[in-house]
Amino acid sequence: MQKAEPVYPDDLQKKVCEQYGLPVLPPEEMVAVAIGSLGKSPIYGTRVQLPEGGNVSWFIHCGDYSATDDFYQAVHIQHLSEMLPQVVNYLCLPTGAKFIIDTEGYEDVWMAE
Repeated sequence: MQKAEPVYPDDLQKKVCEQYGLPVLPPEEMVAVAIGSLGKSPIYGTRVQLPEGGNVSWFIHCGDYSATDDFYQAVHIQHLSEMLPQVVNYLCLPTGAKFIIDTEGYEDVWMAE
């Protein structure tokens, strides 16, 4: 039996947007994840303006950021629930949103200037 496709936005994603007074914007099918950083804390997410012809607006990494060309890898959104389940509730934040969460329960969401 195949797993059901996730629905965006779900109730928890809407709740996060409401909590911060932000509009709901469902994500694209692909996200950029720094796979080599998985398992580190805190977790950072940034949603940029979708480039023309692009398919990724979310960039997510754990721990320290690196400017190397291969830091982020494109991942289908379905894999996030296995790789980084703690970020799924933030995926419907709008363009310009950023978040930081950690394993101690810290959470902050803001809009880039």
